[in-house]
Amino acid sequence: MIAELTVAARDGAARAGVLRLARGSIETPAFMPVATRGTVRALPTHVLADLRTPGGAAFDVLLSNTYHLMLRPGAEVVAGLGGLHAFAGWDRPMLTDSGGYQVFSLEPRVTDRGAEFASTYDGSRHLLTPELAVEVQELLGADVQMVLDVCPPLPSPPEVLRAAVETTEAWARRALAARRRIEDQSLFGIVQGGVDPELRREAAERTVALDLDGYALGGLSVGERRDEMLPAIEAAVAVLPDDRPRYLMGVGDPCSIVEAVARGIDLFDCVLPTRLARHGTLLTDDGRLNIGRAEFARDDRPIQDGCGCPTCARYERGLLRHLASVDEPALASLCTIHNLYWTLRLTERIRAAVRSGTLDALRREVGAAWCGTPG
Repeated sequence: MIAELTVAARDGAARAGVLRLARGSIETPAFMPVATRGTVRALPTHVLADLRTPGGAAFDVLLSNTYHLMLRPGAEVVAGLGGLHAFAGWDRPMLTDSGGYQVFSLEPRVTDRGAEFASTYDGSRHLLTPELAVEVQELLGADVQMVLDVCPPLPSPPEVLRAAVETTEAWARRALAARRRIEDQSLFGIVQGGVDPELRREAAERTVALDLDGYALGGLSVGERRDEMLPAIEAAVAVLPDDRPRYLMGVGDPCSIVEAVARGIDLFDCVLPTRLARHGTLLTDDGRLNIGRAEFARDDRPIQDGCGCPTCARYERGLLRHLASVDEPALASLCTIHNLYWTLRLTERIRAAVRSGTLDALRREVGAAWCGTPG
């Protein structure tokens, strides 16, 4: 098994450890910045690689998008340029999703063969099959590839959710049979099931039976309430094997991260920190801060005292507010640096809390700032 998880500490269902992949190790729980087309938007990869907390935490893994890369510039082009790591300028582990979420956001025509969709780039028609998703991801060469899944919106009728579970399992079997690159690439399965705990549990059992390298929960954080999402996570995690990584796809708000860790999740990804940054919204220990507000025009403080990120070390709120008021592109980069650093620091604090048995205290702190719950 290429993906080797070692759990070093536990606090209830939460766990902290190390996930070893072909190109390096990941301290877990971990957040994966989203480099959709090979880079994080508004942020050069070498800047991301250099982000490091005083405690030594850095981003160990990056996520890229199969759907976009297969259309532009094409998987063969990426492979010809040395594979995804060389293409992206990143020498640490990488994960590629299957493109399922992006394809299903386009309302494709789904058949037994796969999902037929129109490209958002030029309108051309494409059929993404489980086998093609494997072929493309093997060409890209990330350390972890994801099976192609059916990702229905929420809410969806029960028959739609069940069909998604059954098709996702069938496609995972086909992906496993199509897999050829086993020496340096792990294959993760995806558990669907909406917010129905029983269906989630059943889907997890069916996916675990395939004996894959890791397991992801998909189809969450797509419009449901947090109090609907968390029981679905608990139901799935209850049957996922303890020795394999658990990945909650597309979840990145601080409250959901810490609550999902408390239920046994190891990995996260989301565009939230970078998308907010491009709109001048900053993550802080006290919640969101909109740097475009007039009150910050003469503010000589950093975004957050004691932050430690390169943006807070060099720039005042007044300058950032000015950049927002004149629509200066550099603002997106500066805010992205801060938001990703803040998220990195959060996961570092979560790992430390699990190791010290104080995760509940951190949950209360994050809840007071981000979830509207008392501290």
